[in-house]
Amino acid sequence: MKEKRITNWRDYNRALIAIGNIQLWFSEDAIEQWNNTQHHGGKGRANHFSELEIETCLTLRAVFRLSLHAAQGFISSLISMMKLDLDTPTYSCLCKRSAELAVRYKAKS
Repeated sequence: MKEKRITNWRDYNRALIAIGNIQLWFSEDAIEQWNNTQHHGGKGRANHFSELEIETCLTLRAVFRLSLHAAQGFISSLISMMKLDLDTPTYSCLCKRSAELAVRYKAKS
């Protein structure tokens, strides 16, 4: 097999840099479901977050190997950067709900 030689180093370097570009977004369906959070109504009571919200947070936590605290901050910053008006589950909510949900993803070997 003949070896390919790189002739356009500028494009090649841009392509290598683009590999590390992380762009995340929430689909319109996800935003709509996220906004359907049920509020308990009592003062000081936590919001009841949907399975979609918890699964999203826990999946991103696993992908980026974050602690629960860091996952809360990461999700909150994503929501803020996207200028969305969505609540973020707290780390304690994620911890409690992670016991209830079976988030399935293929772990890296």
